[in-house]
Amino acid sequence: MPEEKKKVLIVEDDTFLLNMYANKFEKEGFSVLVAEDGRKGLKTAIKELPDIILLDILLPGIDGFGFLEEIKKDEKAKKIPIILLTNLSQKDDVDRGLKLGADDYLIKAHFMPSEVIEKVKELLK
Repeated sequence: MPEEKKKVLIVEDDTFLLNMYANKFEKEGFSVLVAEDGRKGLKTAIKELPDIILLDILLPGIDGFGFLEEIKKDEKAKKIPIILLTNLSQKDDVDRGLKLGADDYLIKAHFMPSEVIEKVKELLK
């Protein structure tokens, strides 16, 4: 039986970045779910229970911090590892994201997509 594909949910409102990451993850053998706003991302996360979530902070609907607060209230979804993928690099934002339950924090400008994929694979081990 083939190994079950790992499911990644990418919540990102920048369509270019969203498509780029989606393509890279698909090439790496992931099953990819996407959402362009926080509300839709939250609904998708709770319904699909992906193996991991890449979450932007500045999002329409509900921002990444709100997303973290909401997902942690769901019994099944709260265990999903979440990597914040954002351009907010202020220490306060980083600390707040981690306090709200994010597992890691990557600043978009500092990481190549291939490095992001490596991080995801590490977290899923």
